[in-house]
Amino acid sequence: MPSAPLQQPDEFEKQALDKTHLNVSYVPPRYRSSYFSHIWQNDYSAGYYAYLWTEMLADDAYQWFDENGKLTRANGDRFRKMVLSRGNTEDLAKMYANWRGAPPSTKAMLKYRGLEEPAPAK
Repeated sequence: MPSAPLQQPDEFEKQALDKTHLNVSYVPPRYRSSYFSHIWQNDYSAGYYAYLWTEMLADDAYQWFDENGKLTRANGDRFRKMVLSRGNTEDLAKMYANWRGAPPSTKAMLKYRGLEEPAPAK
């Protein structure tokens, strides 16, 4: 928006890193917020969404562990037996759904990003 006030992306980034305790001098960010243009060059833009897909799967899987007693030996063995040990030997979506008990869902990703919808009022 042309009338929007001038922003300070570097200061915003520093504050965000400070807030999350990630502003570590010996591990600087690889990309600055103002360097997002790499997404749109060289046909990378479509591939970028694969990151979101894997984040959604990771959050959904983590949610399963939360719902089923967390990181126990039995849960780890079940995950190893039903997913990790099978590699690419069967349809990945089917394998995941068999382990999870349902297809992957974006609900956990939205929850962990603080974007879940509030529960309806009773």
